[in-house]
Amino acid sequence: MAAAKPYSVRWGILATGGIATTFTKDLLTNPATRSVSDISHIVAAAASSSSASRARDFLSSVRAPSSAKAYGSYHELAHDPDLDIIYIATPHSHHFQNAMLCLEAGKNVLCEKSLTVNAAQARKLVAKAKEKGVFLMEAVWTRYFPLSIKIRALVKDGAIGKVERVFSDLSINAAGDGDELSFSDDSRMVNVDLAGGALLDLGIYSLTWQFQILYLCAEKKEKPRVVAAVQRYRTGADEMTSMVLSWEGNRTVGIATTGLRVATQPHGEGDLGTGPSCRIQGTKGEIQVYGPLYRPVMYKVVKHGDEGGKIEEVDCPIPSDPEREGKDGKGWGHGMFWEADEAARCLRDGKVQSETLTWDESLVIMDVMDEVRRQGGVVYPKEIESDVYDEKSPLNGKS
Repeated sequence: MAAAKPYSVRWGILATGGIATTFTKDLLTNPATRSVSDISHIVAAAASSSSASRARDFLSSVRAPSSAKAYGSYHELAHDPDLDIIYIATPHSHHFQNAMLCLEAGKNVLCEKSLTVNAAQARKLVAKAKEKGVFLMEAVWTRYFPLSIKIRALVKDGAIGKVERVFSDLSINAAGDGDELSFSDDSRMVNVDLAGGALLDLGIYSLTWQFQILYLCAEKKEKPRVVAAVQRYRTGADEMTSMVLSWEGNRTVGIATTGLRVATQPHGEGDLGTGPSCRIQGTKGEIQVYGPLYRPVMYKVVKHGDEGGKIEEVDCPIPSDPEREGKDGKGWGHGMFWEADEAARCLRDGKVQSETLTWDESLVIMDVMDEVRRQGGVVYPKEIESDVYDEKSPLNGKS
């Protein structure tokens, strides 16, 4: 019997920056390199808010098929009838308006993390997705790594007993001279007009490890109580943020940190010898996660009790496509293809949300980040915080 034809998904890429480039290259890698045969991805169109020529340059740079269309506005992309789903790769500040534009047009949406700037905006997107009956997912790619799936299975199977506490950190050393950071004030990392700061850009990954263990793996789903300590940069963005999360019903505690002045891995993200970036501690042992929290590549299971001293080390390399070689001589493959595979399977199976990151969980995470910002006094401009959709908003580019 002939093998079933893979389910193909036609993607539109909204924005043409660095994250869009990485994601689109992953879409174009051969699924067989990651042992996937049931789905396939087609890059069908891309849009730049500035010009169609920029979109064409983007498509050329990622070696997209010649059939891929180039648009000079997000509105054109949102209303292309030949697209199955749109990937939104703009800054956090633009997510609400950009995603609503696509949802209003009846498009399925995969939107970069954090889903929005605040929970009110996220609730509006979820309500619109429900109204339109379309798929919506926050693009937290780490959730769909085989490493993450294996670790969640170990936790659910009781490999380290009852989980009591999780430590997680994603920080980078961007310290400059004196009190300066190495970013310019208009950088998306520290510019409040772009919802900049450590929390929404990096801290979302620290929270991801908290939530995929202490929320997703828990029998009782609850919103944690939050206590936060926030240090703000001169621009008003958060530069060092620490969070203590208490899931009182499950009697578990999480400590999540993020910052722009000290690094999780002092010798760079490829250094795995300086210690884990996440520790999942249970009554019978712990799981240690190595590598940057957004793209970890190894974990250890350390047993206590009768098996005290037993350590299992598991490497989880990210496969690459040697037929699409980059300038560094390495094959393409960053790890974003797994979240794209999840979105494709959800579309194939008629699902409007992913069971691995449901709408409810994304909303709870946004609630937590709202509370952290409230306690830390981090405020974005009114036009960025607004949950009123405006099709002609400057954030949606020209119409």
